[in-house]
Order: sequence, then C-alpha cells, then structure tokens
Amino acid sequence: QVHLVESGGGPVQAGGSLRLSCAASGRTLSMYNVGWFRQAPGKEREFVGGITRSISSTYYAESVKGRFTMSRDSTKTTVYLQMNNLKVEDTAVYYCAADGRSGSVYRSSSYDYWGQGTQVTGSS
Repeated sequence: QVHLVESGGGPVQAGGSLRLSCAASGRTLSMYNVGWFRQAPGKEREFVGGITRSISSTYYAESVKGRFTMSRDSTKTTVYLQMNNLKVEDTAVYYCAADGRSGSVYRSSSYDYWGQGTQVTGSS
C-alpha cells in the first residue's frame, strides 16, 4: 500500500508559478511510475505529466509542455510538478498517482494509488 499526499496548491495569478509535491509516507517512490492528473469542474480527469520509475523519463500533455516540469527528489520519496507561466485554464484539482506495474503513464487506469488532490486556482 502506498499513501500519497499532495501539497503546494493554492491561488496564483496568470503567469505565476507553483510547485506541487507528491510525497509517499514511509516509503520510496523509486519503484513506481508517478503521474499527475487534474480535474476541472464539470470536466473529466486528464493526464498532465508522468515520470517513469527506471530512468525517470518524463512525459507531458501538450497543453502543459514547456511550462510544467516533473522531477524526483534525491531521497526518491517525493515527486514534484513545477508549474510555470500558469494560465487560468490550468485551474483544477491536481492529483498524483503511483503505478507499480509500469503501465502507460498516460492512462489513469494504469495507476493503483492516488492522493487526495490539491486545488490550483488561476486568476487573470
């Protein structure tokens, strides 16, 4: 069992930056693919970014490519989502998820463990 906790969300003006953290309590995330997804009101949950467990390759949705960056910390217990040049349309609840089976990082069905989410609210 992996317990994930997201943090770092909040209000931000358009053009600003936030860094979200996804921490696994009591264990390393080095053996898991980790993904970030988001869900805006009235919309389906969508893929934002993913980082693989082996060589930490990263993958991003087209809508965030060039603005968002995922990374792992040196202890491998936390995964970050650095969000720059935020837009109002980035407003959503952001979830991190962990996959121990190395499925597609793009599909939410690949992930076994999910955090509770953190709200990001962009304003113009």
